[in-house]
Amino acid sequence: MILDSFTTKLLSSCCKMSDLMSEKITIVEDLFKSREPVPEMKAIYFMSPTAKCVDAFIADFKSKPKYKAAYVYFTDYCPDDLFNNMKLHCAKYIRVCKEINMCFMPQEAQVFTCDNPGAFQSIYSPNSQDKKKTLETLADQLVTLCATLDEYPGVRYKKDSNMENAKALAELVDDKLARHYELDDSGKKKAQLLIVERGLDPVTNNVKQALLNEEDMLWVKLRHKHIAEVSDNLAQMMKKMPAFRKQLTEKTIHLQLAEDCMKHYSNNVEKLCKAEQDLAVGSDVEGVKVKDPMRTLLPVLLHPYSTHDKIRAVLLYIFSLSGTTDENLSKLIQHVKIEDQREFILNWKELGVPIITSPSFFSRKPTRRDRSQEQTYNLSRWTPVIKDVMEDAVENKLDTKEWPHQSECPAAWNGSGAVSARQKHKASSLDDRRTGSRLIIFVLGGICFSEMRSAYEVTQAVKSCEVIIENTHRTVNVK
Repeated sequence: MILDSFTTKLLSSCCKMSDLMSEKITIVEDLFKSREPVPEMKAIYFMSPTAKCVDAFIADFKSKPKYKAAYVYFTDYCPDDLFNNMKLHCAKYIRVCKEINMCFMPQEAQVFTCDNPGAFQSIYSPNSQDKKKTLETLADQLVTLCATLDEYPGVRYKKDSNMENAKALAELVDDKLARHYELDDSGKKKAQLLIVERGLDPVTNNVKQALLNEEDMLWVKLRHKHIAEVSDNLAQMMKKMPAFRKQLTEKTIHLQLAEDCMKHYSNNVEKLCKAEQDLAVGSDVEGVKVKDPMRTLLPVLLHPYSTHDKIRAVLLYIFSLSGTTDENLSKLIQHVKIEDQREFILNWKELGVPIITSPSFFSRKPTRRDRSQEQTYNLSRWTPVIKDVMEDAVENKLDTKEWPHQSECPAAWNGSGAVSARQKHKASSLDDRRTGSRLIIFVLGGICFSEMRSAYEVTQAVKSCEVIIENTHRTVNVK
């Protein structure tokens, strides 16, 4: 099997080498690396439909064929010029040539990514030269996701007077879906696709998730409490059983790691995360409202935290006030000592987030759901805005002025089992046994783990609707 860089990551996210070997694939190689010819073997090419990949494929067969035959599978639609060029030079060696429509990256059962880390800057940078091309690529990837899920969803997007990216992407996706399925207006849709801009929830994009949540920390504290006692026991055992020294050494290392985590948590993570959560939520652990956010921010600025930690705290402070004055921002920047990196903070305006405002400016914060009765960890009290969106969507409570319909969406999420007109009825199909609906959320920008978790929580709570979340690039612990 011959793979390019994207399909290597794609395959690695789905299966193991043992799975491939069970299908009688004994060798997996890189398309662009030098490979020894194996003329007695057939090769499966799984690659992206790009000129670079097609040229590399042609090179394998143009002069002296490296393999007996080729079975070619493209992740997406292959342009006619590339296909004709491949057919011109390699037709007699090609046994199969298919487009499987899968140019996204599965990350978890309900989480997918377009694996395009450059998309964020391309879309939101004011100096971008390839925004249109990036949106076109993302639209293609979204359509392949819908096709793989066997869904033809109605499309909605978050309206923003400052940014038109979500609207532009919604139009592209809806047009490509229509061309893909070629359905008339009578085709019923039971899935819904919501397109969201990253600026929807600047807080979630900045709140640092604790290295360990409180449940994990209880375990660490317990282990930390008994480290001295266990260490003494290990020392005695090592003297009595020298044959097991290697195993005991490994156990000692694990205990040392737990101790190091506990030390880092106590010295840095605990106080920093508490301050961040207070600024984000607007109240402390006891529910007392934060009346002066500066008193919460100041200890963070005075402590020797990293510059990035301080910048994040400053941003949360600004978000809590819905913007600050230029004079106040200058003082904050002096505290953090990033005078030459002022743009780190100012660039948030490109996401529609107010940073510099006049003293008389008043910004109405969006109404959030009351979650005061929900059980949370002290250092993880903030609930992502995207969870509110998910719940409103499945309950048909999204405001059509804020979330316009690009195309028809399901009238109700009642788990009635109504299917799209293009769905095939196969008794053995797992998808056909799914009686509920699907909500697909696409975020223009990275998502954090708490947003991923929200998809599972809403699915579990509603049961009649499966929530799937996708974003532009592989998710990391977004700060």
